[in-house]
Amino acid sequence: MARVRVSPRRGAADAAAMLGQQIKAARATRKWTAIELADRIGVDRRTVAAIEAGDPRVSLGNAFNAADILGVPLFGAEDRAELARLRREGRDRLALLPTRVDKPRKRAEPDDDF
Repeated sequence: MARVRVSPRRGAADAAAMLGQQIKAARATRKWTAIELADRIGVDRRTVAAIEAGDPRVSLGNAFNAADILGVPLFGAEDRAELARLRREGRDRLALLPTRVDKPRKRAEPDDDF
């Protein structure tokens, strides 16, 4: 089966572009070349260029690895400890939800024809 190419929604494209900009700025602040960052996260220079360009086809893991190694805040967390706390809070919230969600059943119309 052939891969279907899906265009990113506007919000997703904006988020990818913004993360790419933050990664590029953090790399420049540290005075690292794209090759140095690529070596540190285990990808090639073209992948770093794609991350920084906000290319939505880039692996989420690669983009997050770049952000993490450069200290770019994710989800409003200023450090790894806060990110871990947010992750635990999210896990705890999910534990309160039902394990499965069913579509609501259609209610039978009441038979009020006397």
